[in-house]
Amino acid sequence: MVHVAPPAPRRTRSGAWLLAPLFAFALVALTVGLLARSTEPGPRSYFELFFSDPIHMKVWLASAALTLAVVQLFTAAWIYRVLPWTKPAWINTVHRWSGRLVFVLVLPVVYHCIFQLGYQTGTTRSHVHSLAGSAFFGAYVAKVTIVKLKRFPTPVLPIAGGLLFTVLLVVWWTSALWFFRTIDTSF
Repeated sequence: MVHVAPPAPRRTRSGAWLLAPLFAFALVALTVGLLARSTEPGPRSYFELFFSDPIHMKVWLASAALTLAVVQLFTAAWIYRVLPWTKPAWINTVHRWSGRLVFVLVLPVVYHCIFQLGYQTGTTRSHVHSLAGSAFFGAYVAKVTIVKLKRFPTPVLPIAGGLLFTVLLVVWWTSALWFFRTIDTSF
């Protein structure tokens, strides 16, 4: 009878490795914020894709990104077996692609926010929006860093994903939701 040795236990990274995604977060968030801060708002070349104007483009793309972020939460819960159903083989693929699509959807939005409008501090809402918008890309890079480096303690990745979702929700809340509540949203 042949005995097969059990696989070696997977070692997790030490807590010091958390500095890598934290550094990535700080570096990217600060860079985006400083880049936006150096932009002077004014008349420039705006694009609107197939929307009636840039603001409608931004709120609808941000809303689509938030919807996909909810898909991310749902699929992550499935991946971590928080949901009562058996995890299908395709769920990891849906999770990865919905995250990629979130990033693609926010690119035209962030272009307008950084290079057309700049870092805004005129109201509490716009200041919080500018801070959260800068933090979103830092949180995104931090989460990707955690995924790529692997072997972090189990709660690190879900916490990073939850933080990323929360930051996106704040960005959406202070922009798209505010717009839907205060402005005519007809196309």
